[in-house]
Amino acid sequence: MTPAKRRNFERLLNPRHIAFVGGRDAAVAIGEARRAGFAGQTWVVNPNRETLAGVNCVATLDDLPEAPDAVFLAIPAPAVPKAVATLAKMEAGGIVCYSAGFAEAHDEGRVLEDALKAALGDMVLIGPNCYGLINYVGKSALWPFAHGGTCPGYGAAIITQSGMFSSDITMSRRSLPMAYMMSVGNQGDLGLTELVDLLCDREEVRAIGLHIEGLADVSAFERVALKALQAGTPIVALKTGSSAIGESLTLSHTGSLAGSNTLYQALFERTGVISVTNPSQMLETLKYLCVVGAPKGRNVLGFTCSGGGATMLADHGETIGLEFPLPGARAQEALTALLPPIATMSNPLDYTTPIWGQAEKTKPVFAEAMRQIPANATVLVQDYPARGLDETEQLYLNDGLAFAEAAAEAGVPAAICATIPENMGYHIRERYLDLGVAPMQGIHETLNAIRDAAWWRAAQTRIDAWPPDPFVTPRAGNRTRLLSEAEAKTLLSKIGLPVPFGRVVKGDAIGDVAAELDYPVALKMMGPALSHKTDAGAVALNIATPEALVQAASDMHLAVTQHAPDAVTDSFLIEAMAPPPLAELVVGIRHDPQFGLSMTIGSGGVLVELLGDTVSLLLPSRHQEIERALNSLRIVRLLDGFRGNPAADKDMVVKALMSLADCAVSQAHDIAEIEINPLFVYEESVLAVDAFCLGNDF
Repeated sequence: MTPAKRRNFERLLNPRHIAFVGGRDAAVAIGEARRAGFAGQTWVVNPNRETLAGVNCVATLDDLPEAPDAVFLAIPAPAVPKAVATLAKMEAGGIVCYSAGFAEAHDEGRVLEDALKAALGDMVLIGPNCYGLINYVGKSALWPFAHGGTCPGYGAAIITQSGMFSSDITMSRRSLPMAYMMSVGNQGDLGLTELVDLLCDREEVRAIGLHIEGLADVSAFERVALKALQAGTPIVALKTGSSAIGESLTLSHTGSLAGSNTLYQALFERTGVISVTNPSQMLETLKYLCVVGAPKGRNVLGFTCSGGGATMLADHGETIGLEFPLPGARAQEALTALLPPIATMSNPLDYTTPIWGQAEKTKPVFAEAMRQIPANATVLVQDYPARGLDETEQLYLNDGLAFAEAAAEAGVPAAICATIPENMGYHIRERYLDLGVAPMQGIHETLNAIRDAAWWRAAQTRIDAWPPDPFVTPRAGNRTRLLSEAEAKTLLSKIGLPVPFGRVVKGDAIGDVAAELDYPVALKMMGPALSHKTDAGAVALNIATPEALVQAASDMHLAVTQHAPDAVTDSFLIEAMAPPPLAELVVGIRHDPQFGLSMTIGSGGVLVELLGDTVSLLLPSRHQEIERALNSLRIVRLLDGFRGNPAADKDMVVKALMSLADCAVSQAHDIAEIEINPLFVYEESVLAVDAFCLGNDF
């Protein structure tokens, strides 16, 4: 982005004056600017009215007293390119284009959107087909609907591709501190990537929330996500459009580009982006990060005044990988002196009702536990009474405030969590926000937020030490062919991946070579139409004698003829049968139009479809990244030595996978796809038993 466009973004974000262009929608937007607290100059362009929302109108853009810093444009789509050109000539700052009917709608709209882009010059634009921008920090808005949201001087910057979803977020009753809300629509100029770049190093932005339907330039997003990570600004992403139906709706909804959800998750892992699966989790995670920041580990100290609450904390915490360190002997002795006899010494700690609501008794418990039990974060579970039942509210507050004081003195990130999300009123949440305590809503949401915030902190350290290399750009549309299995295995052998000893023979020569082989052997028919040999009956295993080999070839010819006559060939691969492995992996490498080159690792053989135990990485990837991916699989238990079986040398496995990945990267324009299934893993070696490769000649 040019320096001129960056300056104009600042004008759009913090305008001295706003020109509203249009009719009814512009009138609503004027009201929303006032609601936001905008105190600058307001101008209206409408040739058919004398006043709009109490503001005198001018007939044309040329009649404005000076070039506006910001423009809210709500006019018919065909008139937009001319208006944009006029504003560019005036040297206006930036535009929110609410108008719809562009690339998201039809081919004519795509032409209009191209003309809009061409007319922009140094101006910046949000939209078209968007809700626009709310600046909670600077008190301005270019927004066409009633909005909520509050700002204590800092907060989250939320960027969405859906207008209605962005409006819903502003109306949420979760006390999320908000810095900026931006609905980007078609992303004709400023999109998710550009706005992350512009916002991630602003002091008032403590976290960024993204609703992603699709990314047009994955490589550019990777760069700005890494910039945000380095700046210490966590990104929380809600990726939608992962289902077949969802992806088709995404494409029609905003004209943005949807992509493979698996590869999006690989991108997030690679760049330290926190991925969430629902809006509530997105808001709670942003709230936690904005209020208390990211803890330095997964150790949690929990407090409840209920055995049930303690169990719920422990159950979900264990499920998601949080640790609740148990109190040691010194902690038990100190806490026993402070707690009622009925209390059970544990973490999470149920401090029990006999001392509930008595800050002079509960604060020493909180403080002593925080001193004695090593924890990176602490949480108190409290559900507050509903309105009309608030005679005991102060007793709850007594404990909550005592907990907040103890956490502040101990310097531990603290959250107070309602078991049921709605069981914490606005006035309670705001009070805790003032004290620097995150008022969280929902036990699962709270613990998930702590886990993800701690994951982000670890990812920041990991990626700072080992920043990823730029991933391989998508390959050009070179013509490719399906290599035979023998050719594919020759390629693998060249890069150091062991393959079974084998020979390629014609059908009439099988009898001649049968006596030369060590049995048992496998027999496979090879041909360009036999990518799925098992389905076609083109594989025979554990052949024990020369006579059985000849018979297997005859039976195979018949089976393939019945399955697909055009697939029959006279080329066979005979291989030595491999001994049973410790585990079977599937390894795949492919090119994606958006993401370029990626590697998928998982449980192989018959477990591929049964378990769905896979993980994907964008390439190139480092040794540490592949090792972490391998260790995330369920099948890793077999590699570690399951039920007394020997363990595999996992470093050897990772090196083999690295060899394959490096080969794919170095020959990215020749290799379109590689799949090894299964890759047998032994104690000190691997063996590529079956291989598929789509590519050019090598």
